[in-house]
Amino acid sequence: MQVKNLLAKCQAVAGLVAASLIVSGCSGQDDQQPPPPKVSVAVPLQREVVNWDDYVGRFTAVENAEIRPRVSGTVQRIAFREGVEVRKGQLLFIIDPRPFRAASAQADAQTRSAQATLTNARTELTRARELLKFDAISKEEFEQKQAALRSAQANVNANSSAADNAQLNLSFTRVYAPISGRISDARVALGDFVTEGQSILTTVVTVDPIEFSFEGAESLYLKYVRQDESGERQSSRYANNPVEIQLADEDEYRWKGQMTFVDNAIDPNSGTVRARATIQNPNGFLIPGLFGRIRILGSGTYNAMLLPDEAIITDQDRKLVYILGKDNKVAQREVAIGPSVEGLRVVSKGLKASDKVVLDGLVRLRAGAVVDPQLVKIKPQAENDSPVSVPVRAPPASEATTAG
Repeated sequence: MQVKNLLAKCQAVAGLVAASLIVSGCSGQDDQQPPPPKVSVAVPLQREVVNWDDYVGRFTAVENAEIRPRVSGTVQRIAFREGVEVRKGQLLFIIDPRPFRAASAQADAQTRSAQATLTNARTELTRARELLKFDAISKEEFEQKQAALRSAQANVNANSSAADNAQLNLSFTRVYAPISGRISDARVALGDFVTEGQSILTTVVTVDPIEFSFEGAESLYLKYVRQDESGERQSSRYANNPVEIQLADEDEYRWKGQMTFVDNAIDPNSGTVRARATIQNPNGFLIPGLFGRIRILGSGTYNAMLLPDEAIITDQDRKLVYILGKDNKVAQREVAIGPSVEGLRVVSKGLKASDKVVLDGLVRLRAGAVVDPQLVKIKPQAENDSPVSVPVRAPPASEATTAG
C-alpha cells in the first residue's frame, strides 16, 4: 500500500514537471522574434556629368591619291619600297623616256626651223619697206611680205607650244608622289605597258592626321539641333566637340579627337547623316578601313545622382530602388536610369539628394519591411579618364562624363 502511494506521488510530480516544461517552451517560442535584417544605406553620390552617344564607323584617310600615268609607255623602273611612308615629290616610277626624248628633240628642231624662217621673213619685210619708199615694189608685194612675217611668227608659236608639250610629256615619264603618306604596293611590274590616265600604278594615303567616318540617326541629329538652340551644347557643325574612339580589341576609349564635319543633308534611304572626326596619329598606328566605336558629346553639363547597379532592381520594364523611410521601414521607388559614370549608374528621375537608398540585401526585402540600417558612403568604382569637354555656349564640362 505504501509502495502504491509512493508511485502515485512520483507520477504526479513527473506530470507537473512535464507540464511546466511544455508551458516554458511555448512561452519562449512566442517571445523570440527574428531580428530585422542588417542592410547598408546611403544617399546618392552627386556629380556634374556630360552624356556621350555611341556610333560605329571606320577610319578613312584625309587624302587618298590614286596614282595613274600621264603618258603611255613601258614601266622601266619602280623606285620605292612597298607599304612604307613616302614624301611628297619622291620618285616612284620611271616610264621608258626614249620615245618622248626623241619627240622633244624633234619638236625643238622644228621650233628652231620656224625661228629661222621668222628671222628671214623679218629681213625681207625690212628690205621691202625700204624698196616701197622708192616705189621699187608694189604695195601688194609689200603686204605679202607682212603676211609672210605673221605666218612665220604663228609657226614659231605653234612649234614652241609643241616643244613645251613634248618636254612636259618627257617629264611625265618620271612619276612622283603627289602627297606625303603611306604607299601601297605596285600594281604593275617592270616591262608592263601602262596607258595614260587609265592604268593604276599604286595609291598613297595620308595617315597623320586620320579621320573617322560614321553615320548618325535622324533622331540624334534633331537632339543635337535642339541642344544647340537652347545653348546646352553647340552643334558639331561649328564646334570641335571632343570625341573618344575604341578599337575592336580595346576595352577603353583611348583615342582622342575632335568633330570636324557634319553633312548638309539626311540620306533619304537610310535616314542618317554622315559625319567625321579627326584624330592625331603620329606613329601611324591607325590605318584607313580600321573598324572602331566612337562616342561624341551628347549633352551639356548637368548635376546627376549616382548609385551602384546592385542597388537597382529590374521588374520587367521598370527600374526600382528601396528607400529607407520612417521607423526604418523600406518602400519601393520607381526610377529612370542613364549611362554609367565612374562605375556607377546615373539615376535621372525618381530620387532626391536626401533619399537613403538600400544598397544590399535586396532579395530579402519587401515593401514595408523593417530593417537595421547601416549608413555608408557611396564611392566611385572606376576611374574617370575621358577628355575635357568644352561646348562653346554650355557650362564648361570637365572630365569625360563627370565634371568633378
